[in-house]
Amino acid sequence: MAKQVVIIGGGVAGTIIANGLCRQIKSELASGAVTITMIGDTDKHMYQPGLLYVPFGKMRESELYRDQRKVLDKKVAFFVDAAKNIDVEAKRVTTASGKTYTYDYLVIATGSRIRPDTIPGMSEGAHWFYDLEGARKLRDALNDFQGGKVVINVNAPHKCPVAPVEITLMLREFFVAKGVMDKTEITYTYPIGRLHGLEPVANWAVPEFQKHGIKSETFFNTKAVDPQAKTITSEEGVTLPYDLLITIPPHSGSQVIIDSKLGAGGWVPTNKQTLLREGSDNVFIVGDTTNIPISKAGSTAHFEADTVVDNLSSLLKEQRWSRNYDGKVYCFIETGLTTGTYIMFNYTTPPNPGPPSAMVHWLKLGYNRMYWLSARGLL
Repeated sequence: MAKQVVIIGGGVAGTIIANGLCRQIKSELASGAVTITMIGDTDKHMYQPGLLYVPFGKMRESELYRDQRKVLDKKVAFFVDAAKNIDVEAKRVTTASGKTYTYDYLVIATGSRIRPDTIPGMSEGAHWFYDLEGARKLRDALNDFQGGKVVINVNAPHKCPVAPVEITLMLREFFVAKGVMDKTEITYTYPIGRLHGLEPVANWAVPEFQKHGIKSETFFNTKAVDPQAKTITSEEGVTLPYDLLITIPPHSGSQVIIDSKLGAGGWVPTNKQTLLREGSDNVFIVGDTTNIPISKAGSTAHFEADTVVDNLSSLLKEQRWSRNYDGKVYCFIETGLTTGTYIMFNYTTPPNPGPPSAMVHWLKLGYNRMYWLSARGLL
């Protein structure tokens, strides 16, 4: 009987795994010894990091999307039929249409979602760029903005941890180019006692913010937004007025994870080295879905996916384990509209951001174009 690999989620992690497996187990797929099935909730694949550029008119909406079927290897059976229940004991997944998929190996790559609705007034009073509708609205707001108080409000947990720093520095440069920075005040809030969760990044950001006159308010855990009064208030009792509020909304995991009782908040308890669900030897968790305390970022998902491809192919071909995940993450950081830097780190080596340069910015723009090779597992 054929070994069945089922992948839930068609984002970068699930797609890299599906395509990578197709290359590594060609003969097993050709003979019918193994089948690969992907279950997704949309027929489109989005390049999510591109949303950061939409508010500034630096990326067209059409550049963010490809047909998922065209991104996937033809040997992958792909179904748009959202998963509604995952039964890891019975080894089956039930979908919205009522279909049931059984598996020998399961990959859960269901990602994360923004939850502005969890904070009173945030949906009505704030802008964000973490989905296309939000990025469009923020683009319009920036076009209309003529100066005033700007608050960039960061909530936890959230994916793409460096994005709040990026949007802050990009906004400053945008306002300078627009000629309104001299009548604009930018304040950045963060829920803990520094500017970023990673201490080296926080330490690097302090002088960057200071030299550009960007204010900050740490230990700011958002309690509520008042759209009428145009204020945002923290649990700590601080209230900030704003003319333009840009938030990084709190995130949660997928509803199917919560409904299937696989993890609080939609985050699945995951072994940080094997990427196996705690308590399972055949269920891999990748990308934002894990509860591993590292960056929920595209590069994290990519490096985790590469590890899962190697291990799944070894298990299917040779019944052995290949290698562990070392926590590798590589993130570009836009430091304006024309410069950038990067961080690279793992479980044992901390990040060390370098001085911003135009070269790194152009490398980032180049990667934006090459992403589709990455999704296909070719980069």
